[in-house]
Formats: sequence, C-alpha cells, structure tokens
Amino acid sequence: MDMIIKNARLRDKKYNVTILVNNGHIEKILPAGSGDIPAEADGGAQVIDAGGKLAAPSFIDPHLHMDKALISEEVRANKSGTLNEAIEIIWEKKKEYDPDEVARRAGRVIEMGILGGVTKFRTHVDIDTIVELKGLEGLLETRKRYSHTADIQITAFPQEGILKDPGTLKLMKKAMKKGADVVGGMPYNELTPEDSRKHIDLCFELARNFDADIDMHVDETDDPGARTLEYLAAKTIKEKYHGRVTAGHTCALAAYDESYAGKVIKLVREARVNMITNPATNLMLQGRSDREPRRRGITRVKELIEAGVNVAYGQDCLKDTFYPTWGREDLLEVGMITAHAAQFTLPREIETLFDMPTFNSAALMRLENYGISEGNPADINILDAETVQEAFRNLADRLYVISRGRVAATTRTEKKLYIN
Repeated sequence: MDMIIKNARLRDKKYNVTILVNNGHIEKILPAGSGDIPAEADGGAQVIDAGGKLAAPSFIDPHLHMDKALISEEVRANKSGTLNEAIEIIWEKKKEYDPDEVARRAGRVIEMGILGGVTKFRTHVDIDTIVELKGLEGLLETRKRYSHTADIQITAFPQEGILKDPGTLKLMKKAMKKGADVVGGMPYNELTPEDSRKHIDLCFELARNFDADIDMHVDETDDPGARTLEYLAAKTIKEKYHGRVTAGHTCALAAYDESYAGKVIKLVREARVNMITNPATNLMLQGRSDREPRRRGITRVKELIEAGVNVAYGQDCLKDTFYPTWGREDLLEVGMITAHAAQFTLPREIETLFDMPTFNSAALMRLENYGISEGNPADINILDAETVQEAFRNLADRLYVISRGRVAATTRTEKKLYIN
C-alpha cells in the first residue's frame, strides 16, 4: 500500500474506517480496528490517523472565472458596484491580456483551491473579439502545469454575446478545437429576445459538432422579463441533450411570479438541466436598485431542489471587478453563504448543502468514479470536523487534502486561550 488512512469517519457509516490506498486508488475500506489490514500494507506506506474526523470526497468548483480572478489588484475600482461597470472595466483589462499573466493568476487560484480541498474545477474563459483566445491560451497552460494534482474543465464563454459581437462564433469554434471542453453561453446579453434564442441555437449546434456539454450564464438579472431559461430547457428537450446542459445564476427565476416560475422549474426538471447558484457574487450585484424589501439576488434554490433538479454552487468570481474585495476559493465558505441566502437550517438541508460541491457537482460535470468507494481515485479531504454541519459552521481546516493518492496540502490551525 502507498497510504493507510486510519480512524476516518464517513457520512454514510456509523463506525470509523480504515482506507487503504494503492497506485492512486482506493483499494479497500475496512471497519477501523477490524484486523483485516494485510501485513504487507504497513511496509513503507504513509500512515494518516484521521482521529475520528470526517473523510469526504474532494470538493468540486463547477463555476469559476480563473481568467478574471485577482484582477481587482490591478485595475480601477468599480465605483458603482454594478454588473455593467464591472464589464466595462473588464473590457479595458482584456485588451491587455497576456497568456502568461493569465496563467500566473489562474495558478494562484488553483493553489488556493487545493489548500481548501478543491481539486476539480470547471472554469469559464472569455472568448470574444476583444481578447480572442489569449485567456484560453493562459488557462490551457495552467491546466498543463497543475495536471498532476487538479482536474480542470474549460468552458468557452461568449460574455460579449455571439450575434452582438460578430466574429465570436468563429473564435468559439477555434477554442473548442484548441482544447476547451464545454460550450458556454450568455444568451440574455443579446439585443433582442429573438437574438437570445438564436444565441442558444448556435451554442447547441456548436456543442453537437464537438459532442460537448453546454454551460450557460442564464438570466443573471433582476428583470422578470428575462425568459431565456425557459427556451434553454425547451431546446434541451427538443435536442435530447438531457443531463448535458447547465444553467448558472438564473437570478430572474426568483423575480418571476409563482405561476410562471413553477412552469419553468417543471421544464428544467424534465430537461434534466443542471443548475448552479453563485450566491456570493449575486448577493453583491443583484437587487441594488430595489427599495426595501430587497430581493436576495439568488435563484430559487430550495424550490429547484424540492422539484428534483440537480443544484450545485460555485465561487464564480474571486477578487475581480464583479466581486472585488472577497473570495478565497473555499467551498465551505461559499456553502455557508448559500445556507444563509437560501435559508438552509434543517439537518437534511445541511446534508444537501454538502452534496452540492461534491456529488451534485460531480454529476453536473459528468465525472466518473467519484467518491470514497473501493476502486475510485483516492481524492479525499480529511476535515477537522465530525459532521458536515460542524464543517460548515467552523469552516473546518482541511487537515489533509489527498489528490490521486498523494497528500497535496495540509492545514492545521492552532488556537490558544489565555484567560487566567
């Protein structure tokens, strides 16, 4: 054996376990103290005593913008705090993009994530006539540099529109040929509803050509007149692309009246469209024009889950013009924000909250062999907590971050109290 993890607690077990790791995979899971560990396992194996702490699968961030991350350190301030001004500042920065500089910033984000137990990422990268493929080139280099530890899916993201920014569709085709994995979209950012629908049609056509999944920013607005989610779900059904489409943000869903919202949620469930909420960014950006009471800015998380829709959450933005001050690429922190914004308090809701950056995100990204099971890759976090509720409440240290059977990071915070 390469590694023996002793006295680990699993969510689905009432007893502690020993996890045997060999050649980067989980070879066996035994009840702790069972005495069934092969004698040869101790020969040279790295032994980790989890001490009864929670062992969980590696965290997954399914919605992130690595190409823009950390640029608030370098650009002018977003004085209005609005989405529109954030995009304007991004325009200025994108004109200066250098692939090596993008790769360096993205690398810092990957390392933050690994320290936080995130070893699997889906990142959007802007593809448009301003930046062309410079951001993609930077992220392809980042993926190569961290390939020994992290899995990174790249989404070709037309933030400036497709019809509104002629030439973008050709660039997206080049991006997919060059190594992007997923076809992105932002249909609401077109001039008319007809163009928004055409945007979606073009993305499906591109995805078909490359046998790629689709992941769109959908209706990231307070406007209850934004209706691209309904069309996206209907298109998914017509194209028989069930389970291969993801809609991020969908803030307008929360602004719809109850009748129309219910209709759209049923359509989303039928299409098996995955949904991602990004509460940190959307709590900051949405509802700014509201008088009290203000809208919460995020989609209908509870209603979607109750309807049987697969829902995940992501960091989204990290010290960029949209979210300039905050962000640590810590999914326990994002989960805590989600719990408050979506009002998760019940024990079963907290368990669901923990599924969102683990199994729900794995399903969304169609990752195979994910989870702490025999035969799967040994991608494991040992958290300084015994329950998922405790992990969220204390933003528990990731005592050991194990990727592919090797320790990639450790954290142990020491606190001392002097009151006498």
